[in-house]
Amino acid sequence: MMRAIDVKPLSGYRIWLRYTDGVTGEVDLSHLAGRGVFKVWADRKVFESVHVGQSGAIAWTEDIDLCPDALYMRLTGKAVDELFPKLKPTPVDA
Repeated sequence: MMRAIDVKPLSGYRIWLRYTDGVTGEVDLSHLAGRGVFKVWADRKVFESVHVGQSGAIAWTEDIDLCPDALYMRLTGKAVDELFPKLKPTPVDA
């Protein structure tokens, strides 16, 4: 599993990410801005407080975070089964 090791806010509602395998890139989160808990991003200081949380999540506050794996998949175009091959269902004979 790749871990996020750095995140920086960019203009608009974009963030730049870096992962332990060297993958870097930008993710546009504008589709979340102004919706539900993400309404707090209207205060630019809140959006700019983005950081890698203790659990590895991409976080803004104790209550607002995003899954780093989902963001990694958006950056790389990889599917869940490529990232987590052990999660493939195992056939069961009944």
